[in-house]
Amino acid sequence: MASDPVHADESTGKGMLMKADAIADTFRAEVKAALAACTRPPKLVGILSTSSAPSHNYALFTKKQCEDLGVEFVLRTTGAAVSTDLGEGDGVEEAIIEANEDKSVDGIMVYYPIFGGQQDHYLQQVVSPVKDVEGLNIKFHYNLYHNIRFIEPTSLLSALSQQSASTASVPASVPILSDDPPAGTVKSILPCTPLAIVKCLEHAGVYNKVLKYGDRAYGKTITVINRSEVVGRPLAALLANDGSRVFSVDIDSIQEYTKRPSARRTENEGGARRYHPHHVVHPCTLSIEACIALSDVVVGAVPSANYKVPTAQLKDGCVCVNVASEKNFEKDVREKASIYIPAVGKVTILMLLRNL
Repeated sequence: MASDPVHADESTGKGMLMKADAIADTFRAEVKAALAACTRPPKLVGILSTSSAPSHNYALFTKKQCEDLGVEFVLRTTGAAVSTDLGEGDGVEEAIIEANEDKSVDGIMVYYPIFGGQQDHYLQQVVSPVKDVEGLNIKFHYNLYHNIRFIEPTSLLSALSQQSASTASVPASVPILSDDPPAGTVKSILPCTPLAIVKCLEHAGVYNKVLKYGDRAYGKTITVINRSEVVGRPLAALLANDGSRVFSVDIDSIQEYTKRPSARRTENEGGARRYHPHHVVHPCTLSIEACIALSDVVVGAVPSANYKVPTAQLKDGCVCVNVASEKNFEKDVREKASIYIPAVGKVTILMLLRNL
């Protein structure tokens, strides 16, 4: 889940505090223009089935953003969101199926976590890919991890297979010169929070627009702390597929994501630099402290008030992005960071609404 928009930032230092509002304004204009061309306001259904305070706050935030933009938003509550006498997640699957079958509904979002782990992953697959505005369906994840950026819309109606992916998508091996979809295709939907973080990094100048599309993060080293399936892992893949070297840090391991060939492989192939069509994951022997010290960008996505990235470990002039509902950086983060983005929630909502 994106950062809680209610929390105020208390960071201090000489670096720039870059709030999400200015970044979101660019996409707000884009969404308004798209809505103006619609024959009716699109309808988004939010499904809330837990007593989680962050989920409740995010649902209210979604409602306000939709109302401000002219999107019809309906919040459907089940389980513990209705009464403490009901269990966490009671009735959520039935609510998803009902929204799938409702022809008046254009998009569905579900407020996770509910059960956690595999059960939440199952619920993400229950949502129709045609109405999945969060980009959590396995079809979209397959495309993300294989660096497939454009698809034929009809492919969403067929079962995912290697055959359908190759015949109904633009393969990663085919050169793509811009982010404009080739004729007959649309952009494959990406998970909203990881995409919002990428957009924030583009706004902050981390991406180099002089470089070719699909490689504009080349030369950047990025550490993403927390390898969750909703934010951390897909974000690491997105950034690596855009050319960066990514350290993906989790509680029990550190992995390196890159599409660059290893030095050993380059030597074995006579010095030819043959890039992978999408990122490859390698085990990493560096410590988290060493990863942070090397990083031009550090993304904190740990859902704990007790976890803080020590400011002293940061590289001078780096960019720090807080994604968690709790602040993952110390108050003096801007003494080292040239830019600090304390929350991305307002951008995340607009990424979601672009997918309607």
